[in-house]
Amino acid sequence: MNYAQTLEYVESLKMYGIVPGLSNITELCKRLGNPQDALSFVHIAGTNGKGSVLAFVSTILKCAGYKTGRYISPVISNYCEKIQINGRPITKKAICEYMEEVKTACESMVADGLSHPTPFEVETALAFLYFKRSGCDIVVLETGMGGREDATNLITTTKVAVLSSISMDHMQFLGNTLEKIAWQKAGIIKDNCYVMSAKQENEALEVIRQEAEEKNASLAVVKDATKVKYGLEKQRFTYETTEGTCFSNLEITLAGKHQVENAVLAVEVIEKLSHCGYAVSEKQLRKGLLETAWIGRFQVLSKKPLFIIDGAHNEDAAKKLADSVRFYFTNKRIIYIIGILRDKEYEKVIAETYAYADQIITVTPPENERALPALELAQTVKEYHPNVTVAGSLEEAVEMAYLLAGKEDVIISFGSLSYLGRLTEILGKREKK
Repeated sequence: MNYAQTLEYVESLKMYGIVPGLSNITELCKRLGNPQDALSFVHIAGTNGKGSVLAFVSTILKCAGYKTGRYISPVISNYCEKIQINGRPITKKAICEYMEEVKTACESMVADGLSHPTPFEVETALAFLYFKRSGCDIVVLETGMGGREDATNLITTTKVAVLSSISMDHMQFLGNTLEKIAWQKAGIIKDNCYVMSAKQENEALEVIRQEAEEKNASLAVVKDATKVKYGLEKQRFTYETTEGTCFSNLEITLAGKHQVENAVLAVEVIEKLSHCGYAVSEKQLRKGLLETAWIGRFQVLSKKPLFIIDGAHNEDAAKKLADSVRFYFTNKRIIYIIGILRDKEYEKVIAETYAYADQIITVTPPENERALPALELAQTVKEYHPNVTVAGSLEEAVEMAYLLAGKEDVIISFGSLSYLGRLTEILGKREKK
């Protein structure tokens, strides 16, 4: 298969949907020689923040000289971003070759009367195969959804299991209470591994504690950073780890108040890894934190007016976005562009954020079958905010926003990561004019 054919094949896999459980991925990886068993993992589950924590941890490990794989979803710019080594996406040539091999294994399963693997199972197996054959020292792995029955949870060689912020999302699959969702997420904890958790609601933390005890796993919960100096271009803080190591004046370039919390979680993960044979010096830690970049997370794309994109797509992420908006942009005039998927709690996202906007533009995320139509979203927004406009395309939404905004105003686009890559391209072309 060439690259276009590979993408067509991936698109055709969508008919198999989302099927929680490990039986299919177990069989698929078995037919590929169980590549995951030759790898070591940092495994990250959570509702929000897991992508940013993955970015921090993997960048620090890269800066420490380790060949570091990372597996992420969703992607922003192109399909190859899903699978990276030391921050470099898998090549189109490699993804075609590996997909051919995985496709053959899938076909053999069907021929034997078994179910065809889902898209995420296919991609996960391909990632394991690529990381093994590339000789990765360690892989930083992000769950797709949940944890316990997520395809990534096939692994048994986890060094550190990481729980980022847990809140309500994907309830149709994970359960309708925080305890049920936390139980699914905590399923990534393996026997005798280290467990690092962000600060959680008591109900979630108790579930995590119980799971760690059952697995004889060592659990620690992050503490608060101190001497924090927030900023849009750089943020600085001091942190004393749960083991008593103090790091003064650590710096990150990711904006948003919550990114300091994600960074300290990553610092703790790196300290736990040091007990597993992955030594990282303080100089390498500082370099990794500073070099970490993560597309679509309260990211400034242009200035005068400020244009910021953020992947806030559920209630908890919307609260964090609102917190950052209040903190950074008090007394600023703000214009929103919102595009969101139908299966998200979009009304709660609107309820948390509407009060800070002067104008709201709604869009339909393109090329996504789960997209909520802009008109339907606008009708919901009107229940909260009077100044709503429907845009026929992302290009139109950007032009509207710039017509509405003065140089000192702020444009914020959020709601779904799925369209932010396209939005970034549109902004890039506009800047070049």
